[in-house]
Amino acid sequence: MDFKPRSHEKIRRLLSKGVDIPNPSSVDIGDEVNIDLISEQGVKIYPGCRIYGNKTVISSGCQLGYEAPVTMENCQLGPTVELKGGFFSKSVFLEQAKMGMGACVREGSIMEEQASGAHCVGLKQTILFPFVTLGSLINFCDCFMAGGTSRQNHSEVGSSYIHFNFTPDADKTTPSLIGDVPRGVMLNQPPIFLGGQGGIVGPARLGYGNVVAAGSILRHDYIEDNKLIFDTINSKIVRDYIPTAYPNIGRIVENNIVYLANMTALEAWYSHVRKPFLEAQQFGLFLYEGVMEQLLLARKERLKRLKVVAEKALSPSIKKRKGKAAQGMREFYEKMAFLEDIFNGQPSDEPETVERSREAFLRDFEKIVGHYRANYLETIQSLPAKVSSKGVVWLGGMVDTLCNTVAMSVPSLSLFKKKG
Repeated sequence: MDFKPRSHEKIRRLLSKGVDIPNPSSVDIGDEVNIDLISEQGVKIYPGCRIYGNKTVISSGCQLGYEAPVTMENCQLGPTVELKGGFFSKSVFLEQAKMGMGACVREGSIMEEQASGAHCVGLKQTILFPFVTLGSLINFCDCFMAGGTSRQNHSEVGSSYIHFNFTPDADKTTPSLIGDVPRGVMLNQPPIFLGGQGGIVGPARLGYGNVVAAGSILRHDYIEDNKLIFDTINSKIVRDYIPTAYPNIGRIVENNIVYLANMTALEAWYSHVRKPFLEAQQFGLFLYEGVMEQLLLARKERLKRLKVVAEKALSPSIKKRKGKAAQGMREFYEKMAFLEDIFNGQPSDEPETVERSREAFLRDFEKIVGHYRANYLETIQSLPAKVSSKGVVWLGGMVDTLCNTVAMSVPSLSLFKKKG
């Protein structure tokens, strides 16, 4: 009996295109996969790999499954991406991104150019800017990280690191911003170092150039730059636990809003600046669409998680509670629909000051770059300081405008006011 696996015809066509598949009978390719979106140039699919999804894109030079089998579903891979083993779903990997064996990368994740992870790294709703490097045995879901200027000068997360993203009250209003978008996109900021055997209790914010000592568990924001941080608990604390108390609801909402505003700025950066660079690549439009889809998922995820917390204002324990935190919770709930509208707004909703700063940056950017869109990293890093600073003003203005709008809508939370 001549048995042919369901993938036989697709694999035959890939082999005829020039894709390197050393053991074709061990590879499974879903019926829905469009093999026209798999490059014939330098792609190698090692034994045991499984490729699914009608949105899957594999660009030239990609390597799948060198260390262990890869299962991939609806991911978009830019040139020379290496996924060495693990599970990858609904995520985007731009040029030269790499993940080691045992990875689990799920929806809402974007790894930009030359970002990498060693073995056994878990990501979901995670965005890593160029050069960011993750060690081994890391759980780094629900966060954004930037910083660094090259593979030799990069932001790093030490091995056995955890981003704690689930609370005792069963919510995930915990996104952490390690760096920021307005400065981070310029690829000129000092790297951030998170020492191994440590963690961050989200939501938290961390500035550029900060070095966090190994073993530290960050429970506070460190938004200043260039600090050496030791964050430990040296005493035993035991006290009554009060469910859904949210004594720090103002900080929780504030950090979530800052995160959402940064994601909005990143969408604008891709739309106005990055798109032509991606389109210059093979399958570039599909990569761009993949990124924008993940950013949309990120926004929906954060708003959904915020809504879960807001609705806890209806609980009997909150209704009968008095004080500033309880009042803030109730006001937060009443304005949640308005907050959703703010972050689901259209680009035309930008205030005139933001629009002017955007046009000022793009005008200077076009004068310098012209039609050259071959190398994104080199182009951005070669911008004169006076031009890149205009880009920071534009994107920073977007973030500030959104944050200020939210702050005015929920005055009881006293958002974005300097503490102490």
